[in-house]
Amino acid sequence: MIPSVNDNATRTAKAELDMFGRQQYVDIHCHCLAGFDDGPATRPEALALCRALVDDCVTTVIATPHQLGRFNNCNEAAQVREAVRLLNEELKSEDINLSVLPGGDVRVDERICKLLEADKIMTLADGGRYILLELPHEVFINIEPLLVELSSLNIQAIISHPERHSVLAQQPKILLKWLSHSVHLQVTAGSLLGEFGPAAERAAWQLLSSGLASLVATDSHDIDGRRPRMSLAFDRISIKLGVTIARRLCIENPLRVLKGQNIQTIHYISTRRYSGERVPTSF
Repeated sequence: MIPSVNDNATRTAKAELDMFGRQQYVDIHCHCLAGFDDGPATRPEALALCRALVDDCVTTVIATPHQLGRFNNCNEAAQVREAVRLLNEELKSEDINLSVLPGGDVRVDERICKLLEADKIMTLADGGRYILLELPHEVFINIEPLLVELSSLNIQAIISHPERHSVLAQQPKILLKWLSHSVHLQVTAGSLLGEFGPAAERAAWQLLSSGLASLVATDSHDIDGRRPRMSLAFDRISIKLGVTIARRLCIENPLRVLKGQNIQTIHYISTRRYSGERVPTSF
């Protein structure tokens, strides 16, 4: 039987991981808890997604159910921690070799810092160092004041899937201002593969090739339309930008988030490079 493209890509990714002595991906953005949001509705669906993560070479995942926005007063920190504990027990009993840590995909809200201090919403891996922020798709909000406030708590923001936000794709100057506040950008693996349309694909590759994005994550929700694609994304990045950059985006920086360590930029970017007329008008 002729192997599929996905099979070949997975084998290539595993070979690259073997070369660098690390047999895992850490996925920092995944909706794998049953019944919390628009991820799996049932426990069997959640287990199926966890198996798909393992098949995609992920061994550690941060569960990031939506918090705030339309999930306001839902999915609070204590609930997420308990659900993660129960899921880890079930994964062990089912012999699924995956470790799950608690986190959140937090919709931008002026109350975020107060809610963090009240232990209502979560930082990634419950580590107190990084918070995953989701921008509303329908409107643009300048989050610079929030970034300053988070910095006062020694918390750094990771912006999820900026490539899928139409305003940011058209006005990359905004991202440069945010990056000056120790913000990091997380691109979705599926965007790099065209699964969110050509505009998101183009913006995702521009963010990576310019060095503005530091992380790739699956943002997976299920095993159908939003399944994990880390291995295939790693393979594509390796081909287009080189294995070193692929390793930094998909392996090293996600592991640094997990450990609460400093995220490394892909290569040095001076904001002066993008000043004046040299700033791209769009991706």
